[in-house]
Amino acid sequence: MSLFDTQTLLAYLTAAVVLVILPGPGTAWIVAQSLGGGVRRGLQAGLGLETATLLHALAAGFGLSAVLATSALAFEAIKYLGAAYLVWLGIKAWRGGDTPAESTTPAPTTGRGVYLRSVVTGVLNPKVALFFLAFLPQFVHPERGWVWLQFLLLGALLAMVGLCNDVLLSFAAGRFGRRAMDRGRANPWMQRATGTLFIGLGLRLAFQQRA
Repeated sequence: MSLFDTQTLLAYLTAAVVLVILPGPGTAWIVAQSLGGGVRRGLQAGLGLETATLLHALAAGFGLSAVLATSALAFEAIKYLGAAYLVWLGIKAWRGGDTPAESTTPAPTTGRGVYLRSVVTGVLNPKVALFFLAFLPQFVHPERGWVWLQFLLLGALLAMVGLCNDVLLSFAAGRFGRRAMDRGRANPWMQRATGTLFIGLGLRLAFQQRA
């Protein structure tokens, strides 16, 4: 039995693309680095953020794989908590939410410093960890086995999609300057689309059945 079916992968990739292109703190960070240090620095920042994405996927996988595979009660608890969190994000997006502000922290001056700072920023963001605990489990099927590997592969796919977006964003900000700043401002229609997506994912997770 394969780890993923085609329908699950397509649904996940669609959600991942939509989530990645939405403006957020990571977008503001990459834009700030690209504007301050050019395309190369923006790419280093993006690589650091996506490294953090993989680390979060590993943590979620190893932390949840055992309970998801063996405990029906834990599965149900995580499922409903995750569903409630996603619906809450959706409602917040529909109401306007908080527009991510650009980072005002002084940027590191070396490529290595930018990369490491980006990794640390991503890893220490509790909202990212909570989002992984809410988002990834709905695409994981414990009955297929290798739950931790499913988490890691899904995280790797998200990181790949994110890196593609980071590359485009870095070139846009580095080459065209202030025009790229518009990427960091959420429009009302995008907020509503985000809210609808989150609410839909939350409802999907709430009705997911353990095999």
